Amino acid sequence: MKNLTDEELMILVSNGNLDMMSVLFDRYHIKIFNFIQKMTRDREISEDITQEVFYKAIKYRSSYRKGKFSAWIYTIARNIFSDHYQNQKNKDERFENVAYKVEQKEQDYIESKEVNEELYRALNQLSKTDKQLVIMNRYQGIKYQEIAEITGSTAGAVKTKVHRAIHKLKNHYLQNA
Repeated sequence: MKNLTDEELMILVSNGNLDMMSVLFDRYHIKIFNFIQKMTRDREISEDITQEVFYKAIKYRSSYRKGKFSAWIYTIARNIFSDHYQNQKNKDERFENVAYKVEQKEQDYIESKEVNEELYRALNQLSKTDKQLVIMNRYQGIKYQEIAEITGSTAGAVKTKVHRAIHKLKNHYLQNA
């Protein structure tokens, strides 16, 4: 069963063979967790959201339409993150407060951490959409075509949006430095 494609496995899941979801979970849970972790910078929240992504994938398995599985699962992840973000915003908890929960561990790590913090501060100044595009493309290494499927756009439009978002990120980073 491990030789089956993601799409073939998801078709089996959508037809009621829920055991196949464990194979998809093994293939994707770290990628989804890392994507959410880059957005929230909070391990516990990222774990909770990742768990919810796979719960919803099983719950709404019948909505899978035989497209690219990775685009489908990342769309679920983006939607759950957006819901979480809106809930946090509605509770007057600033996203930036969640984003900077990082412990200091070693003296050698300080300089690298400061650079990363500046980058994350700049990243948090981007719009939610720009931030998601940068994280998917630059941090997750997702190709423009796949991001286009996830976001319901074209590869050319995604490439342009990512380029513009990177330019904005650079400007924010240089302003903070």
